[in-house]
Amino acid sequence: MIYGYVRVSTKDQNEDRQLLALHELGISPKNIYIDKQSGKDFERPAYKNLIRRLKQEDALYIKSIDRLGRNYDEILEQWRMLTKELKIDIVVLDMPLLDTRRGKDLIGTFLSDVVLQLLSFVAENERANIRQRQTEGISAAKARGVRFGRPPLPLPDNFEHLCNCWRSGLISGSEAARQCNMPLSTFRYKADRYSPTAG
Repeated sequence: MIYGYVRVSTKDQNEDRQLLALHELGISPKNIYIDKQSGKDFERPAYKNLIRRLKQEDALYIKSIDRLGRNYDEILEQWRMLTKELKIDIVVLDMPLLDTRRGKDLIGTFLSDVVLQLLSFVAENERANIRQRQTEGISAAKARGVRFGRPPLPLPDNFEHLCNCWRSGLISGSEAARQCNMPLSTFRYKADRYSPTAG
């Protein structure tokens, strides 16, 4: 049997490019499994169902190698499990060298494994570079004075009065926080930093 697997990282991403490639190969729609899951937790119900269906000598088609895992180790582990334990063939459409149907001899297997490890490393390295660029971009933006997160809500008009009442012991912190419509911890935090000129 021939199967296809499609994964997109978010529900907003479009899987059409991957689906089109699989349909062009004549893979039956009922044999194509699709996950729209974040790579973060990698809970992939369709992939798990697919694994249960696969039998020895079946073939699994994927558009690119990173559909198998989030990182270098996970991709290698999935490849090993699929090819060595389940004994199925994998065809990676974006990388013709990664086609286990060809070169079943020792040299073919060796070349496939080398290419896989190299590609997995490159994919992992690119993800690390993206994270580093994001971190550097955020740091540069903060240095320019860009603020992240929600802007703080304005203090209520009676905040200064309630602060003074709380500090002089006329009302409790809980009562002051209630009248300000904020949690006690927030009230105390803002009261500690409040000055009439800043408020």
